Amino acid sequence: MIQSATGLILRTRPLTETSLIVQWLTQEYGRVATVAKGARRAKSPFLGRLDLFYLADFSFSRSLRSQLHPLREVSLRDPQSAIRQDIHRLRQAAYAAAFIEQNTETETPLPAVFELMVGFLHCLCRQAPVPQMIFAFELKLLRELGLSPDLDTVKLTSGAKQIVRALAQGDWAAAVRLKLTQPQTEELRQFFHGFLFFHLGRLPPGRAGALADD
Repeated sequence: MIQSATGLILRTRPLTETSLIVQWLTQEYGRVATVAKGARRAKSPFLGRLDLFYLADFSFSRSLRSQLHPLREVSLRDPQSAIRQDIHRLRQAAYAAAFIEQNTETETPLPAVFELMVGFLHCLCRQAPVPQMIFAFELKLLRELGLSPDLDTVKLTSGAKQIVRALAQGDWAAAVRLKLTQPQTEELRQFFHGFLFFHLGRLPPGRAGALADD
């Protein structure tokens, strides 16, 4: 059965000398893994259409024997090139992808998570990456997982609590506009570090790099 979706490429890796495994995040099917046969060949029809954080329409033949489905066609919507041209943007995007992969099930519809990641990457392409974008992403994804912090009980200063409320309720543009002091940034970095570790059992990989200044 052939199925179609709009998806973000979260990860690619070689399968053979000529083929790739492509991990997608979609609204309709959640995280889906496809095999792009011949994608590494010079004359492949997939050439230039499969890279990290590409947004594309694609179709695949659903396998009845595994969760690795043959990729059929790809129509690129947005390469989001700015992400791969800047190491700071790339680190933040990679962390967000790792967070989603660690804490969601494969082939389970994730419409809100898909929209969250699309919005995050859209902002990341147009704004210089700042720590509060990561804090906002963590808050919004925690909410989708049913793990929002209870600000009435957490140990944060009143100023930090106000920032958390603003990040949880505002859009991406509002998050970027917030001005955090260095002590506030460090307080929130440590708070979310502990909160994520306690509730998820381990930190998603790449968090330190996503929050690094250099």
